[in-house]
Amino acid sequence: MNPSLPWFQNLPLWVTAVPLIGALILLLVPKEKRRVFELGALAITIFDFLLSVPLWFQYDRSTAAVQWVTSLPWIESLGVRFSIGLDGISLMLFLLTTFIGFIAVWCSFSAIEERHKEYYVWLMIMQFSMLGVFICQDMFLFYLFWELMLVPMYFLIAIWGGPQRLYAAIKLFLYTLTGSVLMLVAILAIYFLQYKTTGRLDFSIASFQAMAPVIAAQGGNFATLIALALFLGFAIKVPMFPFHTWLPDAHVQAPTAGSVILAGILLKMGTYGFVRFLLPIVPSATKALMPWFLALTLIGVIYGALVAMIQKDMKKLVAYSSVSHLGLCMLGVFSMNPNGLQGAIFQMINHGISTSGLFLIVGIVYERRHTRMIADFGGLSKSMPVYATIFMIMTMSSIGLPGLNGFIGEATILMGAFQAHPWWAVVATTGIILGAAYMLWLYQRVMFGPINETNLKMKDLNAREIAYFAPLIVAAFWIGLKPTPIMEVLAKPIEKLVTQVDPSFYQREALAKVQAEAARVGMAGMAAPAHHEAESHESAPAGEAHGEH
Repeated sequence: MNPSLPWFQNLPLWVTAVPLIGALILLLVPKEKRRVFELGALAITIFDFLLSVPLWFQYDRSTAAVQWVTSLPWIESLGVRFSIGLDGISLMLFLLTTFIGFIAVWCSFSAIEERHKEYYVWLMIMQFSMLGVFICQDMFLFYLFWELMLVPMYFLIAIWGGPQRLYAAIKLFLYTLTGSVLMLVAILAIYFLQYKTTGRLDFSIASFQAMAPVIAAQGGNFATLIALALFLGFAIKVPMFPFHTWLPDAHVQAPTAGSVILAGILLKMGTYGFVRFLLPIVPSATKALMPWFLALTLIGVIYGALVAMIQKDMKKLVAYSSVSHLGLCMLGVFSMNPNGLQGAIFQMINHGISTSGLFLIVGIVYERRHTRMIADFGGLSKSMPVYATIFMIMTMSSIGLPGLNGFIGEATILMGAFQAHPWWAVVATTGIILGAAYMLWLYQRVMFGPINETNLKMKDLNAREIAYFAPLIVAAFWIGLKPTPIMEVLAKPIEKLVTQVDPSFYQREALAKVQAEAARVGMAGMAAPAHHEAESHESAPAGEAHGEH
């Protein structure tokens, strides 16, 4: 593929537009054509994923600059531009979205029994809005996509969800809308401060990040209020403790594909917001509020794990595990050093793979037994050996077994946390241990033990189900065994982010290395005379004896 071709320069835009175009095409199909909607949506999302793959190979890893930039006038009187592009951080989440998209469609074939036209159209619009969030380089455009993705998720839960679907959908909408409004207030405050300072109307993300020194120089609590508004907007989406209560309800009531999208992509919008906006726009205020942010983060890691451990519903257990795992992501973000930030982004990707797989695991047995209660299962390894194998791989991926993707993210986050403050790493390690405990206990109860007649008759995975698990398994092993390519993509953008947050960080690191090298050379220099002196003492008696002789 020739990257110099004009259409390739707009490839992220085409990848984003494909699901929307697909949704418009599906709207023209008569609603009775179930297979057309299923296979059509699958073809659209697979094509979209394949279309996005060249971005991985053509991304220039030697720079932190935003690539594939398209910037067109839109609402000129307000300084709004249709500005899009990708850097290494947004590229990885963009590719994760196209990757999870076709899996979410594929797992829906047997799960959705009614209103197929509306369902697959909403899935396509959902995919379009999520991709839009990651390519935006304009705050106004970002906010539009951020709000748009609430609408399809609301309908996916409210129409195709469980018995309490309306309650869960409304709760999701109100929680996230509250956070979005607070975020909008912060965006407008920065926008008007920029106009007051520079006389320029500009919604570009780069100009907002450039306002960091001006925001910090404002009197009163301006910077602190901006930081709190952005924090709440993104913390609710993550969700961090204590803003997490909408998540278990949404997951439990959502159809399987809704849970896959929610865990795999939607929650990453919150962590992405912290990395893209909170840290570079208000770094000083974030550091001032860091003790509070860290307290909530570490509570979330432990709380999520403990609550997951006592759940009787498999889906609710996996939902609470997300609270704990994403708390670990936030620990990496708040470490504000290269290891912590790289681990956090790694863990965003890893969580999207492993937790999507776990929700698919739950969806498989729910379709067969119409129950998710752990007590209703047992001994499934006898009747479903392929299912048991895939379940084990996804479990090991989730708890961070070396060789699988989860280990890389957890290890790098702990390195960053230990560098920032050793006790953070100690507390977070407790959450990881608890995570291994509840996941292995879940596996033991579902896969082993006595098996009743109903479970003995359960059918193992069919070809379609194995096919949509296969990409997740390949990704889990590939990232776990060869993480370097992803690290190379993230290296320069993270270096830029660390410099924005702490301009003297790399100078201090370089100085520390020089001092360590000087100390090593000094110690070696001190050791050398001592060694020579020891040799002279050892040879002295021989010389004296020779003289006496």
